[in-house]
Amino acid sequence: MMDSAYLPGKPPIVRMTSTHALHLPATRPAADAALMGALFVLAAVSCFAGLDATSKVISAMPVMMLVWFRYVTQAGVTALTQLPRRGRALLRTRHPGLHVLRGVLIMSTSVCSFLSLRYTPVGELTAIVMLTPLLMTLISALSSAERVSRVRWLLIGATFAGALLVVRPGANLLSPALLMPLVTLALNTGFHLVTSRLARLDDVGTMQLYTGCTGAVLATIALPFFWAPLGSWTTWALLGLVCLLSTAGHWMLIVGYAKAGVATLTPLLFAQIAVSTLLGWLVFAHVPDAWALAGICLIMLGGAACMALSARERGAAGGPAALENASMEH
Repeated sequence: MMDSAYLPGKPPIVRMTSTHALHLPATRPAADAALMGALFVLAAVSCFAGLDATSKVISAMPVMMLVWFRYVTQAGVTALTQLPRRGRALLRTRHPGLHVLRGVLIMSTSVCSFLSLRYTPVGELTAIVMLTPLLMTLISALSSAERVSRVRWLLIGATFAGALLVVRPGANLLSPALLMPLVTLALNTGFHLVTSRLARLDDVGTMQLYTGCTGAVLATIALPFFWAPLGSWTTWALLGLVCLLSTAGHWMLIVGYAKAGVATLTPLLFAQIAVSTLLGWLVFAHVPDAWALAGICLIMLGGAACMALSARERGAAGGPAALENASMEH
């Protein structure tokens, strides 16, 4: 729709009062990018769920061997893909201590996660570790001036209630099935807190390289004390699948977030719980009981809603929407 204004001695001035036509061409590409981003993120969390299921299948092998293969692969892939393009710039950092701390935390998380898979079903473990972004929100609210709305507090409370339904702490408070997932959650939260700080200081490629190298070096030092023959070729094949799923999952997650915004994609990370639960049934014939299933649903729905609301509140406040990677790291 147009209207016009007339000034003496001047040609009529025509003004557009509706800009719908101007925005139509950009709508489709934006929608396509959001869809592609969502597909990449869903593929990434499927890789992470497959990684957990595969790790549980070969959980009898020494954990340190599994960790060593995983971090040597990450360091090698990052170096081969980034060093030829970036050169020495990839190695530059003024925060080596934070990189080492991040590497130690993620390696410790991996060790505890792989140990947890010996005692805990895949779906339940994933649900517990996916509390990481909510625990980060809680720490941020208690230690800084970040405002958390009442709705978000209710969602956080409901999600932690879901965790209690999953773990149901009783007389066996010191059992590995309860302690190992909680230790994994604490370490993963520490890893993401360090990551959120480093992300403002260094490049993502630099972070990935130093994390992989730190894990590879530490695992190499420990490897002689844990090495054991792997036996059949199927074990080697499954070990290769673990490394492939880990590398592919992280790559697809980065590509997904490059295509669409945090508010759109972060809630989809909680789909990993559903995929892990499904794989637990298909691969291990494990079906969560009614209480655990209710807890899993509370964590998945409450966590996704809380992350979506958090991203929108930050966007409305004009602040940067941080990438809160809720997926299980390995």
